Amino acid sequence: MTNDNFLASLQKLLPQDRVFTDPVDCYAYAYDNSRNYHSPMAVVFPLSTEEVSSIIKLCNTHKIPVIPRGRGTGTAGGSVAEVGGVVMSLERMTNIISVDGDNRMAIVEPGVLNQTLQDAVKSAGFFWPPDPSSASYCSIGGNLATCAAGPHAVKYGVARDHILGLKAVIGNGDVIKTGCYTSKGVVGYDLTRLIVGSEGTLAVITEATLKLTPLPKHTGGFTAEFVDTYSCAKAIAAIMAQPYTPSALEFLDNGALNLIRSKHKNLLPESAKAYLMIEVDGSQQEIVEATEAILQACQVEGLIEAKPAHDTKALWAARKALSPLLKDIAPKKINEDIAVPVSHLPELLTGLEKLSAQYQISNVNFGHAGNGNIHVNLLVNPDNAEEMQRAYACLDEVFSLVLSLQGTLSGEHGVGMAKRPFVPREIDATTIALMKQVKLTFDPNNILNPGKLFPS
Repeated sequence: MTNDNFLASLQKLLPQDRVFTDPVDCYAYAYDNSRNYHSPMAVVFPLSTEEVSSIIKLCNTHKIPVIPRGRGTGTAGGSVAEVGGVVMSLERMTNIISVDGDNRMAIVEPGVLNQTLQDAVKSAGFFWPPDPSSASYCSIGGNLATCAAGPHAVKYGVARDHILGLKAVIGNGDVIKTGCYTSKGVVGYDLTRLIVGSEGTLAVITEATLKLTPLPKHTGGFTAEFVDTYSCAKAIAAIMAQPYTPSALEFLDNGALNLIRSKHKNLLPESAKAYLMIEVDGSQQEIVEATEAILQACQVEGLIEAKPAHDTKALWAARKALSPLLKDIAPKKINEDIAVPVSHLPELLTGLEKLSAQYQISNVNFGHAGNGNIHVNLLVNPDNAEEMQRAYACLDEVFSLVLSLQGTLSGEHGVGMAKRPFVPREIDATTIALMKQVKLTFDPNNILNPGKLFPS
């Protein structure tokens, strides 16, 4: 079958306004926040599980790749049509099917935005803990596909910890249901947790049963300023070693602080070279006790001051705006979301500073310190070939450093296209081979997001 004949068959499955074939219309779906561009032959917008199934069956018959897509906020190239094919955008599947406060659950379609869900369940006294900085724009389906997290993962966990079941479509078009409608359930393999984080390579999620968490009664916030990165990292390790887990623990290095200072005068002290934003939640008594314990843990050599934060909303807004502000320093960022055990953060952060100086590459680090999840941003000019060569040599050593500290190459962004070459450093060949066999069990013709996750 020629591409023209295939497209004609595809257009019979959906109304005209839900199939794009004009390259101009498809252009907005040719890239994600990784800024990798690959044009699909078509973009489709299903509205139901049945439509997703029929599209995948057609594509499977003709061995046409299907690239599932949320809102394209990912930074690893996971939703880019690298080998062409059909981009399946789930952005119009936006129904919140139910919110069940009695059982602390919600059933949603994949196109629901994270913030839309938060707003919908807040009135019932709940929230869904995964809260990436792109919450206003990213979809629940994308959150699940990448096992997204965010600042509150330090206390509440990642997307995989807050889902009970899925409805999904596998590579031959069959519909599967995983999990159950109870918080306990051990019948059969845990396919739910396997599909979450699989970046659309195993199945296309069409419905998710989410586990909701009661909103905390109270929250408190405070900040801690340090003379250098090493002392700040020592404080992070001390905070996470004591019994009270903060609900958020964010780290900002001096580069990140200078970016915020440039846009928000008087929000941050000039003397600080490293900074912690700390949040605690619970009852008033729990907040008092946790604050006292965490402030005590901050008392390391190099602490300038630890104090209550009176304008936490402004501070969090500035933190969430950090990533776009990086463009003020350089036209391109090589953005990595590595993670190490919290006890190894001092070695990681001081090692990053040394590598940045050694390779003469501007580097801004910030992230979810309570999980040891640091966002490393190498800032470069893509038109400077010599600088790009130094940057990738630096990145290679960054990954070696991370793995030497028992870390992982991605804490929450996923592998996509960006980290494929480095996967064999973290996962041995036997395990990769088993993963590939699992992939082919779900997707025998390798049409679902082919090429992602695995090294060539």
